[in-house]
Amino acid sequence: MRPILQSIPVFYLEHLLAETSSFSPSASKPRHVLAAWRQAGLPIAVHPFAPASELDLCLAHDPVYVRGVLDGTLPNGFGDTSREVARSLPFTTGAMMAAARSSLVTGCACAPVSGFHHAHYDSAGGYCTFNGLVITAQKLLAEGAVQRVLILDCDMHYGDGTDQILERLAVRESVTNATFGRWFHQPSQATAYLERLRETAARFDSFDLVLYQAGVDVHVDDPLGGVLTTEQMIERDHIVFAAARASETPIAWNLAGGYQEPLAKVVELHVNTLRECVRASMPK
Repeated sequence: MRPILQSIPVFYLEHLLAETSSFSPSASKPRHVLAAWRQAGLPIAVHPFAPASELDLCLAHDPVYVRGVLDGTLPNGFGDTSREVARSLPFTTGAMMAAARSSLVTGCACAPVSGFHHAHYDSAGGYCTFNGLVITAQKLLAEGAVQRVLILDCDMHYGDGTDQILERLAVRESVTNATFGRWFHQPSQATAYLERLRETAARFDSFDLVLYQAGVDVHVDDPLGGVLTTEQMIERDHIVFAAARASETPIAWNLAGGYQEPLAKVVELHVNTLRECVRASMPK
């Protein structure tokens, strides 16, 4: 039986932030999202956490690649060798790892971070450098904390890096990647999207942990997206969190993509996700 939550655990430190000149706001977005969650009065408890170690990052990546990114000699997911970005990366993955660990106890937790699913075994791309989703799964599998992990990737885009790493590591029997960006690309597919999501959520009880990428670039107005309306995105999140609660499957979630301008539009969609998380995880 899950404990009764008084607040949603959120794993955040200023260290996970970075300023970039990129089109993507993801590296600095967490600060704004956290402020909006607090302003909305949503019940969260912010916790510190340890950064991922270099050995942790190597659970899913070539050690030469990891070292090159961290020392600024190989490009990160933003296409540069920024030391500021490199400094932040162990913290973005560390937040995901901490949220996953917490969810195994509390049932639900959040890492307000992005930048994972386009990261390949030995290369970066699409604003993603290290695949914190696979690293987290690998860490908990190695510790024996879980046996089967579902990566539920509802970012707009195909999690190609996740698939490539899972193939490279030959761990598909332990880690399943349900990446909706592989199958759905336009508003006419919204009904099919939500139906497939319900089917996926109905199988949560066959996993020990769900890692949920609650990307908001799937919104119809996103310049890099376009499948679900605001109301349909709220339904998306309700399906996921309600199913996790009903099946008592631990779920750890992150922000993933979102590119509308002004940033306030992106932030409000992330507020909606947390609101659905609260409704499902902390029923009155």
